Amino acid sequence: MEREKRNDMSSSRKRSFTFGAYGSSHFLVYSVDGDTCGDETRPESAEGNTLDILDSPPRDRQPSHPASSNQRDTELFEIIEKLQGSRIDEQRCEFPLPLKSRLLTIGGELPLILAPKLGGYWIDPPLERLADVSPTSSCHGLEPESYDIMERDAEARIYHEFFRSRYHHSFTAVDPSLGPLVLSVRLEEEESKLRVILRMKECSLHGVFSVSLFPNIPSAVELAKMLCDRVTVSKFDVVGYLKAPELIATFDEHRVSPNFKFGILYQKNGQLTEEDILCNTQESEEFKELLSILGETIQLQGFAGFRGGLDVCHGQTGREAIFTSFHGREIMFHVATRLPFTEGDPQQLQRKRHIGNDIVALVYQEGQTPFLSDVIKSHFLHCFLVVRRTPGPEDTGKTAYRVSVTAREDVPPFGPFLPDPPIFTDCSLLREFLLTKLINAEISCYKAQRFSRLELRTRSLLLESLQVELAARSKCMMGNPSLCAPPSSEGARGVTEGTGGFIENFKRAIRVRSHSFETLGVTRKTSGSAAQKPKTDKDGEGDKSPGHLSADSLGSAELKDQASPQDET
Repeated sequence: MEREKRNDMSSSRKRSFTFGAYGSSHFLVYSVDGDTCGDETRPESAEGNTLDILDSPPRDRQPSHPASSNQRDTELFEIIEKLQGSRIDEQRCEFPLPLKSRLLTIGGELPLILAPKLGGYWIDPPLERLADVSPTSSCHGLEPESYDIMERDAEARIYHEFFRSRYHHSFTAVDPSLGPLVLSVRLEEEESKLRVILRMKECSLHGVFSVSLFPNIPSAVELAKMLCDRVTVSKFDVVGYLKAPELIATFDEHRVSPNFKFGILYQKNGQLTEEDILCNTQESEEFKELLSILGETIQLQGFAGFRGGLDVCHGQTGREAIFTSFHGREIMFHVATRLPFTEGDPQQLQRKRHIGNDIVALVYQEGQTPFLSDVIKSHFLHCFLVVRRTPGPEDTGKTAYRVSVTAREDVPPFGPFLPDPPIFTDCSLLREFLLTKLINAEISCYKAQRFSRLELRTRSLLLESLQVELAARSKCMMGNPSLCAPPSSEGARGVTEGTGGFIENFKRAIRVRSHSFETLGVTRKTSGSAAQKPKTDKDGEGDKSPGHLSADSLGSAELKDQASPQDET
């Protein structure tokens, strides 16, 4: 009875279903009432240019009954309708997530990126700004000279520039509240200045003081307290180890790297899931053209440059890759279509283990299917640059590329800024912009909560190791043979090799800490099971087992569903 009343109330109500076909340039609106059924293209509104997708299951509508003079036939149809009604409700499913989002049409095109339903990502340019962008507009963006590459640690080279090759003193101490401290002091007599660096777990503090401020040269404790009033130690120990500058410089520059690795995903028209995108094996000519803009194709076998974790000996990560040098930096791209494809594995873990452990990835779209910000499940991927080929200005006949950016909400914005409209017709300008944007994106991602927390832990481990080694070797220089030990192989390795990436720094910190404690005979606190000593292969690479990351670095929550990135040299 209640259902019949509801049907009567809805008989005169007009309902509209809006279905969006990602591969098309318009949407069809189907209007259903008791007498008509037709389709039409909904015009765009000047205010929002939005297409509303139904977010709730459709209401029950009155069934249509054939006109008949036989009352029993009418009652029979009513009984059948009532019996089938509940079964239809049980089988009714909601629209998939992309169709439930608010979509925009941009001059006949869909946006490059859609934010996830639960949020957590920002998109540049915002969808509202894209409504007035024409896909054939000429590019009026910034010039390449303004594409500045960010510095990950602007003060990392202060010691190298002002201390390392000049006469100076270094000191160590362990503060009850701040932990290990390493202080470096240099007197610049020609300018009558004292230059000081104080290294703590949280950060390094750098200051320059005029000698005229002090009646006498201040002590190490006084200088440390001038930089940080939280210092409570009463004395510092002098560093007398001859190779101390090398170890200190290695610590200061552990975050500085000339090497980068980025993922490249190929999204065909209609592909909305991670499985679809990672299972692509064929490359279109348009996709190959974009790859040629980014870099050159190299053979991995015997490759001597930065390899970004790819196998250059046994071909286990494919035969070819995209590589480039850019303003003194080496960049290796993990191209999904050129990584090994595994039949019968919908998740393609051989590809995911590389791309899923990158921090930034570029997505090339072929077609009009938007990229969902959270479609690739990864604890490391924090930013995506999405590129779509689009018709250029008719008078030039050039091909244009539209660019958009999305990142997790705790990643701060980074340059270079997108031009307005975000369209490039010059391939050299596009290359300069994309490579600069990719590098700056990774540097900016390190400020996200997940990475900043891990970086703090990395720094703490390295500083603790540095303080222990400097103190022990200084005592050895003073004549205590019980503390003498062979030079740390990790310290020398860090200077010549350069860091291979964020995760590699973390693994190196664990190895350095273990090596320092074990070789110097210093007792260290242990919790749980003893950590295994990582293996070292003939090329000086660390163990590629995921166990070393989960035990001391990222934790189980950080590495869930993730493959361990390979060491990078």
